[in-house]
Amino acid sequence: MPKGAWALESSHLKCHILNANNYKDGILSGGREMTHKTHILLSAGGTGGHVMPALALAAMLREKGAEVSLATDQRGAGLLNDDRTRDLKEVIVLPAGAPGGGVLKKIKGLACLAHGYLKAGTHIRRITPDAIVAFGGYPCVPAALAGAHKGIPLILHEQNAILGRANAFLARDAKALALSWPRTSGLPEGLPTEHTGNPVRPEIVAIGAQPYAPPEKDGVLRILICGGSLGAQVFSDVLPDAFAALDNKARARLQIVQQCREEHLEQVRRRYHALGINAWLAPFIDDMAAEIATAHLFIGRSGASTVAEIAAAGRPAIYVPYPWHKDQQQKYNADVIAAQGGAWTLTQDSFTPEGVSACLSDFLDAPGKLADAANAARDCGRPDAALRLAESVFRVMGH
Repeated sequence: MPKGAWALESSHLKCHILNANNYKDGILSGGREMTHKTHILLSAGGTGGHVMPALALAAMLREKGAEVSLATDQRGAGLLNDDRTRDLKEVIVLPAGAPGGGVLKKIKGLACLAHGYLKAGTHIRRITPDAIVAFGGYPCVPAALAGAHKGIPLILHEQNAILGRANAFLARDAKALALSWPRTSGLPEGLPTEHTGNPVRPEIVAIGAQPYAPPEKDGVLRILICGGSLGAQVFSDVLPDAFAALDNKARARLQIVQQCREEHLEQVRRRYHALGINAWLAPFIDDMAAEIATAHLFIGRSGASTVAEIAAAGRPAIYVPYPWHKDQQQKYNADVIAAQGGAWTLTQDSFTPEGVSACLSDFLDAPGKLADAANAARDCGRPDAALRLAESVFRVMGH
């Protein structure tokens, strides 16, 4: 079963440098002798959708002989653990904020970005990276902008089908833009683009290399439920009622791993216990790859990184896109896979106990449908996205 959350404690605005092995005077080194190598700095926003593709690229760049560092904010650093920093020389945590909302919030956000820009400049002078790759989200801006202003080549990666505001802001200083989707809107004129796909970690790619084994007749149906980095409340609200609508025999076949918010844990746990469902719940799933590998079905949001990982792993999914994005980017992500038969897209309004229980009953009666969807999802995946992006970075550098 999953290990639960790993937390990184540090103050909100202080800048720290972190590494998986040793910490002294604000600088951590991996304990290995470094000769002169190409050094690439990755800059990523503070969510898993930005950080996980960056880590996937880090693994590929390290395999190609480069040294890699990561710049992010406190939230991004909180997603890291010893295993996830194994390919990084160091992690630089910078203050960052989004310049949005009311006047005071905008002023505070801009001041935080300016603070991060100055801190980033100090670290960039120290580590002298040969290139910077930015993965979007406002926390990526300080390091990306500071490096570009020092003449370091900047490459952007866009996870979604609509160019994000941070990448749009950085585009004027970038040398190239890598895309997860072949049709992406909002692209700036004159900036070279390449469709690389969205990098996924090697452990996810390895899952997709193995054949999918559907549930056996009258056997266990393992469901992985994940509502984004914070755990969407809709899953805690709807799924217990959906499972309750199944008959006793069907409920006994379910095995649930669910990420949900801390404040909902006990209530949902008690509900599942009363229904006789084998369930493990936590606010954070530390080893997501292990859970994807054993899951027959994924239910969750359809952020770009999530969809890329689930498709590359070859797992069928029920996607419930986040409904409040103006551009509906998560729905586009889900619909691309659903159109190929690799997933089912349910809007939040149509994500009802009755609809979900009907789907689950169908899967329990005809597990071959899950196998067909798994194969279709795998066909949509881009397991070589990290390699493609790494090659794009080296081309920009002239290697």
